[in-house]
Amino acid sequence: MARAFLFVLDSVGIGGAPDAGAFGDKGADTVGHIAEACARGDGNKAGLRSGPLSLPNMEAMGLGYAAELATGKRPDGFTFDGPATAGWASAREVSKGKDTITGHWELAGVPVSEDWGYFPDTVPALPESLTTAMIEGAELPGILGNKHASGTGVIEELGIEHITSSKPIVYTSADSVLQIAAHEEFFGLQRLYDLCALTRKLADPLNIGRVIARPFLGKTAQTFERTGNRRDYSVPPPSPTLLDLAEDDERSVFAIGKIADIFSHRGVTDIRKANGNDAMIDATLQAMDDAAEGDFVFTNFLDFDQLYGHRRDVCGYAACLEHFDQRLPEMTAKLRKGDLLILTADHGNDPTWSGTDHTREQVPVLLSGPDIATGNLGKRDTFSDVGATIAHHLGLPGALPGKSML
Repeated sequence: MARAFLFVLDSVGIGGAPDAGAFGDKGADTVGHIAEACARGDGNKAGLRSGPLSLPNMEAMGLGYAAELATGKRPDGFTFDGPATAGWASAREVSKGKDTITGHWELAGVPVSEDWGYFPDTVPALPESLTTAMIEGAELPGILGNKHASGTGVIEELGIEHITSSKPIVYTSADSVLQIAAHEEFFGLQRLYDLCALTRKLADPLNIGRVIARPFLGKTAQTFERTGNRRDYSVPPPSPTLLDLAEDDERSVFAIGKIADIFSHRGVTDIRKANGNDAMIDATLQAMDDAAEGDFVFTNFLDFDQLYGHRRDVCGYAACLEHFDQRLPEMTAKLRKGDLLILTADHGNDPTWSGTDHTREQVPVLLSGPDIATGNLGKRDTFSDVGATIAHHLGLPGALPGKSML
């Protein structure tokens, strides 16, 4: 019986989706624009990286070909021109959104057909009824922020006032999300989690996709730093996902990083948390060793998005891609006869784009394994083809939308 591995490179888009203009993202291209910047030297930084974007392992799998399929142009500096070592495709999203939940759910076979709820870009951003219920329910002296903001910026701006007042920092963005930042020591980690659990229930009538706990440490604006104790409180998927089908068929489902949170801990049998891509690669390698025949390992590699995309750090994003590519052979070496590995993404986050939000993009889909056919798998009309492919490969009972690429 086969095993399957789904690795999501969070935000590694390969060019604007056909409907990107409706999201204000026409022309966005995460990988393409990073490659352009590196080729002209804008992606260089002494001691971090220099020169053209170098991703030899993903290029050999077909990343450049998938990008060309999506945009009509090979990313600058991509020189691999031989037969790909993997099956490769581009995929567009049919769900109404460009956020983490929407992308992951569609990858797992549940497109989001209804609009999420969003908070307006005003101050205050949240309705008074919600903030009043939060303050009264959690016995808070009040809240800070209550606006669209970047996570690191709002902590730097309001962290001292938060420590002295015990008021949590509440903020949102263009995504369907409500984030709450609080100091692990001065406010308390469990108190933050309890507040987010309460807020999750209060936000349900507004159809907000996620409430996120954002703990941090430090004592000055210059030393504040978010910790690895983030926790996402998501609404549950409206119908069975790939994970549910696997669990119902008594397969082990390994969730690495924030995967369990994204799916409201549904369809997951083994949760493994880690902080940062390197730690998540290590956790994934261990899960690959532990996975038995018929099992499913699902990992989200977050650093591309969280550390570099939202912060519009081209050089950091490029270096992060190159480091992941260097470690990729450690994971592909774990594949054995019958295994399937899919590398893909959930949306874009072009670090050359305006603002700090995700970008509506197509994503690469790279299929690898000792028995997996190589070559062009075409333009996929939905991310759900990924879930359908894995369900087919694992021989899972039940139906998911999408078409298998095998």
